[in-house]
Formats: sequence, C-alpha cells, structure tokens
Amino acid sequence: MESIDSAGQTGTEQAATDGDRQQATERRRRELLEAAERIVLRDGPGASMNAIAAEAGITKPILYRHFGDKGGLYRALAVRHTDALLANLRAALDGQALRRERVEATLDAYLVAIETRPQVYRFLMHPADEDVPSESGFDVGRHSAPLLRRLGEELAEVVAERLDLGPDGAERARVWGHGIVGMMHAAGDWWLRERPCSREQLVHHLTDLLWGQLATAQNLADGPGF
Repeated sequence: MESIDSAGQTGTEQAATDGDRQQATERRRRELLEAAERIVLRDGPGASMNAIAAEAGITKPILYRHFGDKGGLYRALAVRHTDALLANLRAALDGQALRRERVEATLDAYLVAIETRPQVYRFLMHPADEDVPSESGFDVGRHSAPLLRRLGEELAEVVAERLDLGPDGAERARVWGHGIVGMMHAAGDWWLRERPCSREQLVHHLTDLLWGQLATAQNLADGPGF
C-alpha cells in the first residue's frame, strides 16, 4: 500500500509531480540558453546579462536563479557548443575516406564552426573590449581553458583508440590531442581575425604540418582505424 504525504499525495503522484517540475525547469533553461545565443550572435563578447534577460522577457534576478552569474551562463553555452563541435569532429574522423582526407575534414569541421558563428566563438574565447561595470570580474580565460582541455582530452581518446603509438602510446596520444587542439585554436583565431588565406588553404597547410609521424603510425590491430 502506497504511503500518503501531508499534502495528500501518494509516492507515485509525488514522483510524477517532481518529474514534471524537472522537465519544466529543463525546458525553461533551454529557452533561456536560446535567448542567450540570440544576444551572443548579435553582440558577441559584449553580450550582457541585462540584454539576455530582456531578450528572454524576464528580470536579471530570474536569470541569475538559473545560471548563478555570467560564468554559469558561459559554462552552459560552452557545454552546448562543445558537445556539437565534438560530434562534428568525430563524424569527420569516422568518414569513409583516406586518412589525410579525414584529418583535413576534421580540421575543416573546427574552422567551419568558428567561421559560421564567429560571435559565439568570440564570446566563448575572448573578453569584451570594454568592461561592463556590473559584470566586472568575469574572467573569460578562466572559463575557456577547461573548454580547450576537454577538446584536447576527447581528441586524445580518439587518437589512442585508433593508432598504435607504442609502449608510451597513452602519453603520446594526450600530447598529440592537446597539441592539435592548441594548433587549431591558435591558427583558427589568427585566421578568423586576419583572413590571410582561404579556409581550404589553411586546412591544407595545417595538415601538412601534422602529416609527419601521423602519416606513418600504424592502426591498432583491434581498433576502429584512423
């Protein structure tokens, strides 16, 4: 026999109510993130909590209730975009093509992501040109570093599960993963600002740089191949 709480609800009813409440909270959070993305696409690094709250039709205290502060909102947006980027990178690596072509496709997937949504990229990777007094103290570097580390670890995992890198393979895979991400980030950031060449040319040049030992490493016998 089910117990009944002080409000007259059974355990099953309470669980259903809690589930509905959680779904509503998650749905509202997604709506707020979508509003934040619209402002970020418009304002880039200068996107403010005031503007995001206005876009969502709520007050800033309510926005803080969901994310805590700009850092919390940043982390939520970073997870959203990093998940999508990682899915695209893995899809490129898993494509039916020669190894060099898949390396090129992977580099291109990253560059396409920052080229098509440059304001989102700048919001995630660069501070605003002018500090907003009410939001001073937001350190974008403190938040962007974990994002790059996550990309590095994910890429290291892909390399380790596909290539035979010898007895120190795990260590080398992590070095390669973080090194490749660092290269992509630095070169992509410079390219996005200056546009010294086409995206296709940049991909070709970066692949040439990577192509030393990567070209000669053998696939793991029981791995998915690289």
